[in-house]
Amino acid sequence: MAAESGRQFWKRSAKLPGRLNPGWINSGRTSSHEGQPLQCIQPVYGAQHPPLDSRLTKNFIKDRSKAGGLPMKSKKASSFHEFARSTSDAWDIGDDEDEDFSSSSSSSSLQTLNSKVAKATAAQVLENHSKLRAKPERCQPALGDLPTNCKVIKSSSEAQLSRSSEEACVRSPLQKQQSLPLRPLIPLVARISDQNASGAPPMTVREKTRLEKFRQLLSSHNTDLDELRKCSWPGVPREVRPVTWRLLSGYLPANSERRKLTLQRKREEYFGFIQQYYDSRNEEHHQDTYRQIHIDIPRTNPLIPLFQQPLVQEIFERILFIWAIRHPASGYVQGINDLVTPFFVVFLSEHVEEDVENFDVTNLSQDVLRSIEADSFWCMSKLLDGIQDNYTFAQPGIQKKVKALEELVSRIDEQVHNHFRKYEVEYLQFAFRWMNNLLMRELPLRCTIRLWDTYQSEPEGFSHFHLYVCAAFLIKWRKEILDEEDFQGLLMLLQNLPTIHWGNEEIGLLLAEAYRLKYMFADAPNHYRR
Repeated sequence: MAAESGRQFWKRSAKLPGRLNPGWINSGRTSSHEGQPLQCIQPVYGAQHPPLDSRLTKNFIKDRSKAGGLPMKSKKASSFHEFARSTSDAWDIGDDEDEDFSSSSSSSSLQTLNSKVAKATAAQVLENHSKLRAKPERCQPALGDLPTNCKVIKSSSEAQLSRSSEEACVRSPLQKQQSLPLRPLIPLVARISDQNASGAPPMTVREKTRLEKFRQLLSSHNTDLDELRKCSWPGVPREVRPVTWRLLSGYLPANSERRKLTLQRKREEYFGFIQQYYDSRNEEHHQDTYRQIHIDIPRTNPLIPLFQQPLVQEIFERILFIWAIRHPASGYVQGINDLVTPFFVVFLSEHVEEDVENFDVTNLSQDVLRSIEADSFWCMSKLLDGIQDNYTFAQPGIQKKVKALEELVSRIDEQVHNHFRKYEVEYLQFAFRWMNNLLMRELPLRCTIRLWDTYQSEPEGFSHFHLYVCAAFLIKWRKEILDEEDFQGLLMLLQNLPTIHWGNEEIGLLLAEAYRLKYMFADAPNHYRR
């Protein structure tokens, strides 16, 4: 009965995108042996396939048209509405009721075409952005020091890339000719500990002086928090970052005599929450929350081995679940899982001298792991207390910040703003993630840690100052933005900005520009309102 009602629905809704016309099925025109193109099926895209670039699909269509292939639109989508009209939604793909309406031969043909176009699209994206990712002045000296296989392996994640690259080298000459031009392997994940990615020396005299000043401040009976914030704005030395972050976040008191007892009390309090609430994760009213957390944890920095260890993932699950239970107004929202990682890495570095990203946490004692977990929870809670409206129902905080970003950019760079309007790019389409994840998806983790040194030194750094950082970050790519002349190209650029090689120098320049914007506009909000 259900199947019959489903068929009746599709007969009434034969023009829905991405669906077969039942009349074609009854007339037998979907069979592949007739060689007739399926006019009723449109190309679809969704989470599994990137939007198709007409420049890439044009060649495939020409080749297949000779053999009676699938006709597709070759007009380039220059705006969002044209892009939307030229594509179809991929909703309900794979439903059982669709099996009656699909042909095995036609579906295999579509899958072959879609996979080819998807691979070609990915290749085109890599080629388009390779010029932005590789800066010539840095790549040239590095090439001279490379081994003959032109690979630099810095982590186990890169080692896996190296092995796959070596396997690809043992292909036939024809396959080599069809592949992308040979170039040095660009690591997908730069080392977390590589704080000097811009080529600065490991420790200068100035940095040693700054480190000594930090140690004097932290060892005083009552730490001057204003002076500590002033010293932390241009970055905190790695050796004193854990205790500095605890103080700046409000987790530790300024009085040095009270710190040990405070840490002990807060850590015991956290594990009291674990005993009280964590078993309720299997209860019906908490199952959805725990399930979403359980799904999101493996997606957190998937290319960094540290975060793929089961013990680390269990720690993250406990932290996020306890926070969600204690904050029912928002509960758990996707994106909060990313905010744990900087705290976890910083507090882990207090006990690890080697590269953190490859460290096996099972080598640490249970007490050390418990202290890292509790400290990460409390510091993340302090951060989220200031931006919780970002994660309540309808996320009003994010919507306000995205609107403020749009108004700010319209005043500081009207050309970029008008470029977005011309191609119907909405700020919410790219800036939502910038606000929701605090730019963590746009920057390497080491850069996020450096950025948070300043955020914790600024009043309302994670909420107010972050707006000006996002504006400076957007204008940083104005040339690349203005070079893109269609909706799809703009969106793919803004969602895949080439920052993998960024280090302290780039973050310092970004923060300086953000401070300039804040100085000009923060105390004069009418200045950027039309």
